Amino acid sequence: MSNVLSQLVATPPQHLRPDAARIATVALWPIAVMVVLHSVLVLAFNGSVTDDFTTVYSAIRRMLGGVPVYNENYATVDPHYLYNPGATLLLAPMGLSGDRELSRAVFIVLNAAAIIAALAVLVRLVGHRLTSWLFPGAVTVAFLTESVRNTLIFSNINGILLLALSGFLWLLLRGHRWWAGLVLGLAIVVKPMFAPLLLLPLMKFDWRTILGGVAVPVLANVIAWPLVPGAGDYLTRVVPYLGETRDYANSSLAGFAVYFDMPGWLEAVLWLTLGVFVAVGLAALFFYRDSAPLFWATTTTGLLLTGVFVMSSLGQQYYSMMLFPMILTVATRLSVFHVWPAWLAAFLFLWPGDWHSVHAPDAGRWASYFTATAGWSMLVVVIAVTAVVYLRRDRNILTSATVAAQEPVAANGNGETHV
Repeated sequence: MSNVLSQLVATPPQHLRPDAARIATVALWPIAVMVVLHSVLVLAFNGSVTDDFTTVYSAIRRMLGGVPVYNENYATVDPHYLYNPGATLLLAPMGLSGDRELSRAVFIVLNAAAIIAALAVLVRLVGHRLTSWLFPGAVTVAFLTESVRNTLIFSNINGILLLALSGFLWLLLRGHRWWAGLVLGLAIVVKPMFAPLLLLPLMKFDWRTILGGVAVPVLANVIAWPLVPGAGDYLTRVVPYLGETRDYANSSLAGFAVYFDMPGWLEAVLWLTLGVFVAVGLAALFFYRDSAPLFWATTTTGLLLTGVFVMSSLGQQYYSMMLFPMILTVATRLSVFHVWPAWLAAFLFLWPGDWHSVHAPDAGRWASYFTATAGWSMLVVVIAVTAVVYLRRDRNILTSATVAAQEPVAANGNGETHV
């Protein structure tokens, strides 16, 4: 079965006609450059009321100064420092300079560069060269999304994490198991939401990647615990706070339920329904792990992360950047983004526009908060349904090919054989 399915999905990506591809490349590069410059030099450097960088920078400076790191008032709605001691140690270089504005500018540029590098890795991963139209096209579209814009404007680390995720997929698909585990482990240290991705090497019985992905966060925290002042407060103050569901800047189902005071039974039904779709999608994708590893790895990653965004206690819209690997499979033969509902879902969680309306202020405000919730939920369903449809189609083709191959061969009167 594996060999037959491999032949079904091994066709090269579809490309534009040479002339059209050349024109698209020529047109897209200056647009990409200008969009990046505007996003970094204007939007990000201007900043906004939401400032993730200062929260992290201040915590790192406290660590370097020997002051307890987790000494904030977690009862307020201000941005809080939530990274574990291991991540705090990894982020320590951010606080080496006493000039906060300079450090912020450098951090923004590093994240922008990481996003571009991640897109380059993904373009190569889906079989295109960096000289093709897809690379500048991907950069242009990415830097117009809410995810990239707010990552840079709020000055958080998601760009670097996207590069880590892309690197993990590249290394995993090319058999560099120890390195894949190391990179995934570093991502898990900074944001534990990547921990479910350990399911990918588990599906392949790849214990080296699993060991690396688990050992890195454990060792990082063991090393950091005596070095980070007040590290114990992480367990007594931060972990309980993380267990709460906040009703602001939270696009998860739990955040939606708290915001609208949803009955507990209804939230449970919706959560279980999404969980069933995630499970069905994972089961269908499992059968592609050998025959279509790129489709399997990127789509399983996308399904797991989308499930985390919408089903955990906290989901923020700019997390959607981590779905870029799955979205870029549109340039391959097998992709859930070959159907229009997937693009409608992507629009809902990537669109940077404001939905506030003077004619319907309440509805506009709700839409601005929870379009990501709708988009993530829709995408979970689309992935599960599309994966099942693909699997049924390919199994039917496989069955037909097997039956044809097993038909008895009859001999005619001349001694010739025919089927």
